[in-house]
This record gives sequence, C-alpha cells and structure tokens, in this order.
Amino acid sequence: MLYVALFLKQCLYAYKKGVYSRHKRKEHFKNFGNSFGFLSFLLYICFPKFKKLKDLIIEKSRELFLTIGFKSVTMDHIAQDMGISKKTIYNYFKNKMELVNSVTNNLFVSITQGVNQIKKDSQDPISELYDIKLFLIKFLKGEKTSPLYQLQKHYPLIHKEIQQKQFEFMTKSTVESLKDGVKLGLFRKDINIDFISILYFNGMMGIRNKSMFSADKFEENFLMESYIEYHLRGIVTDKGLKKLNHFINK
Repeated sequence: MLYVALFLKQCLYAYKKGVYSRHKRKEHFKNFGNSFGFLSFLLYICFPKFKKLKDLIIEKSRELFLTIGFKSVTMDHIAQDMGISKKTIYNYFKNKMELVNSVTNNLFVSITQGVNQIKKDSQDPISELYDIKLFLIKFLKGEKTSPLYQLQKHYPLIHKEIQQKQFEFMTKSTVESLKDGVKLGLFRKDINIDFISILYFNGMMGIRNKSMFSADKFEENFLMESYIEYHLRGIVTDKGLKKLNHFINK
C-alpha cells in the first residue's frame, strides 16, 4: 500500500506542477476506458519521458508492416494487436496513409542514425560495409515481405519521397567511404566515385526486389554479402583485397 500511495503522490505532484497539460489530459481521458489508455495516462503524468502512445503505435505498426506488409495490415489489426480501440489510433493519425508516412520516416531515421554511428566506429570502409550489413539484417530481422516494393505499389507518393531521401543519404555516405578507402590505399585511385556510389545504391535497392530475388531462393544474408563482395572486388587494391578476403573467409 505504501508503494501505491507514493506512486499516486508522484502522479498528483506532476499534475499540480503542470507536467500533464490540459490538452494531454483530454487526450488520455478519451482512452481512459481501456486498459492501455489508462496505463498510458498513469505513465505519462508520472514519468513524462516514458514513450508516448503515438510512438508505441508507430513501433507496433512498423513491426506489422515489415512482417505482414503495408497492404495487408489494417487499422483494426494494429488496434487488436495493441489492445486498444481503433478510435485511439485515429486520435493520432487521421488515416492509414498518414500512419504509413510516419512509419516509413521513422524507419528511415532509425536506419540512418544506426549507419552514421557505424561509420564513426568502424576501422575502415571495408569493415564498415560488413558492419552495416549486420546492422540491417538485425534491424530488419522480422521482414518477411518486400516493404519497399509494396510501398511503391500501394503508396507511390510516400515511396517516391522516401526513395529520394534514401538516394541522397546512401550516395553521400558511399562517396565519403570511397574517398576514405582511396586515402587508406584500400580502393584504387582511378575509380569514378560518383558513378560507383550511384551504382551501389541501385544494386542495394535491386537485391531487395522479391519478384527478382525471391525469399525461397535467396536468403537475405546471402544476397547482401554476395553483393558487397561483388561491389568491392571491382574497386579494391591488393591491400584492400587482403582485407576483403579476411571477411569472406570468416
């Protein structure tokens, strides 16, 4: 009972201090009738840094979109999986398209942040590519569909926007890595860096096309590892080849 009393006291203190705004009170009381909404209400006023319900909806939707597909997952499906009402989701997203847009941008930010951290931590551009490969496979481990191509078919405007962001990020990142590789003597000095960066982007997008590389024939790790080797063999020096063979023979 003492712990409960302290918990409620903390909630009351947060309420009086204005941590829990009138807008947020109204927002959470809409959901007060279900257990998830009630939990969100308590956690928000007592622990303001706790994940907001909107963020939890995006995370669950991301998981479902990657495993089932953008087309197959409905708002009812997401609500049922989270144990909340569909109306609760519509308090944050006016329609499924808006939710899909939020999820794809969330995915993009999460992946780019991870890649940027790897670029800081990796020893060299060759190690970097293999570290990024491991990160992407782990991050997208639940992916059983081809979300990018489903996005292109069913949400073409969102796909176009996210693909442009991907292109800009990946080509810029690849150009930086290629330049570093040349300086370190791992990549040949005569390579056309801009051309190879665009080629690498298109290849990485291509191997994710399940209509060409079906999951029953090509395992994800095999595709990425084979393409990285294919990419590197065309640009490495003798020094770079020794480094590459280290990863191939692991």
